[in-house]
Order: sequence, then C-alpha cells, then structure tokens
Amino acid sequence: MLATPSVNPACPDTQRQHRLAAQLAEMIPGAATIRVSLTDPSRAWPHPRAAIRDEGGKALEVSRTTATVAARWIRRVWPEADWTRPQTFDIQRAALTCSDLVAADRSC
Repeated sequence: MLATPSVNPACPDTQRQHRLAAQLAEMIPGAATIRVSLTDPSRAWPHPRAAIRDEGGKALEVSRTTATVAARWIRRVWPEADWTRPQTFDIQRAALTCSDLVAADRSC
C-alpha cells in the first residue's frame, strides 16, 4: 500500500511567512514589529488589533483598516498560535513570538 501525503507538513511553511513579511514591509514602510491581539479597547467583543512599531520602538500611525488587515493576515499565517494572548510578528525575521512572555523569557 502506498503512503498518502499528509495535509499538515512536518515543518512550518517558512516561504509563506517570508512572503507575509515582504508584503507587510511594503504595505507599512518603516515597520519592524507588529503586535497583534484580540483586545481592541474600542470594541466590546474580540476584534483583531495591531500595534505597529519601527526599529527604534516608536509607534507608527496607520489607518485602522491597515492595522486590522495586518492583524488578520498574521493570524491566518499562524492559526495554531495562542490568540488569547498578544503575539508579536518580527518583520525582519518573519517570526511570531508571544508578546506577554517575551520579557519573562518563556515560551507560549
């Protein structure tokens, strides 16, 4: 009997992550990190929210639409991430880390 290919690859699709990083870098010039959470203070229900910062850590002003689109794109590339906690996408490394545990040097 022949083996059938798995629909879930053993390794993450790094090409997809790097494509996302390139698209976000083009869409938001100067952005270094994007912190994504589902806690928008202006909403009573979970809603994607993104806080965008440059290399120096300074917040970049973008439209609400741009921030929401960026947050949704990031969530789609990492559906398995724990979205009950904020996550930070590093555009340079094309990597996602758990925001609230980074300072404590723990993993999500």
